[in-house]
Amino acid sequence: MAEPTMTAIAVEGGKGPADALKPVAAPRPFPKDGEILIRVRAAGVNRPDLLQRMGFYPPPPGAPATLGLEVAGEVVTGAGRWKAGDTVTALLGGGGYAEYAVVDARHALPIPTGLDFNAAAGLPETVFTVFANVFEHGGLKAGETFMVHGGTSGIGVTAIQMAKAAGAKVISTGRGADKAAQALAIGADIAVDTTTQDFAEVALAEGGIDVILDMVGGSYFAKNLQALKTGGRIVYIASLGGGTLEVPILALMQKRAVLTGSTLRPRSADEKARLAAEIERIVWPWIGAGKVRAVVDRTFPLADAAAAHAFLEAGAHVGKVVLEA
Repeated sequence: MAEPTMTAIAVEGGKGPADALKPVAAPRPFPKDGEILIRVRAAGVNRPDLLQRMGFYPPPPGAPATLGLEVAGEVVTGAGRWKAGDTVTALLGGGGYAEYAVVDARHALPIPTGLDFNAAAGLPETVFTVFANVFEHGGLKAGETFMVHGGTSGIGVTAIQMAKAAGAKVISTGRGADKAAQALAIGADIAVDTTTQDFAEVALAEGGIDVILDMVGGSYFAKNLQALKTGGRIVYIASLGGGTLEVPILALMQKRAVLTGSTLRPRSADEKARLAAEIERIVWPWIGAGKVRAVVDRTFPLADAAAAHAFLEAGAHVGKVVLEA
């Protein structure tokens, strides 16, 4: 008897440009003990997917080679708290660009009331990343001032909303007046157009920054340090503007600054389960209360994953890009 198959997206040649993404017939995955099988209805598209497609971000051991770090859909085979027919959104190690995906049951969360599959699929990667980096590593607290670079990105719109929900003052940066206006509409208190303004000067005029979430890296470091309050924290989650820092140690000591950062995908299954439980306890009520919403810029059919990647690479999006499976 032939094994069941499904449509999935493969990278033709193993790596390449956006148009290397092609729909193929692939074996349907089977859940192991403690895993659930999800009929994927939507999958989020993220910058790590672009890096993996180009050959720079291989999946961790045991993860599927197929792209896709977050999905929403219906449980087909249950485990743990989940039974067949439940609707969930889940954080994956890979395999989301497909009609079916398997995931540790502990890494799935219920779809918040009022959200469709497309909106729910845009939550896990960004919410987990922001929660771990801004609130755990960065220690952001109510009454503090938070700055996020790239405030209209998928991570950025989530960070703005979660920081506001936690009671922080939020300053967003981005390139262009349009992105500044969009960040304000999402909820930022102040939006800096870095093509015409110096974000460090704006930050200092506002009393300085307690926590900075940075996706840019080296080219912003000097101004980040300048913008920090004493005891401030800079948290790195990417290095789009340079992967090496030249650190003035005396200035770092004088500010008593903390430099930290992390990746999400390589974390252990138990650590991701811990994060999921904390997010359901803290962030899911914010979503239920309307303080945090999923911002989806555009959706594409699964077969058009190449067009979705090209759109994300162009950088004009506000919020998430999602594939409909």
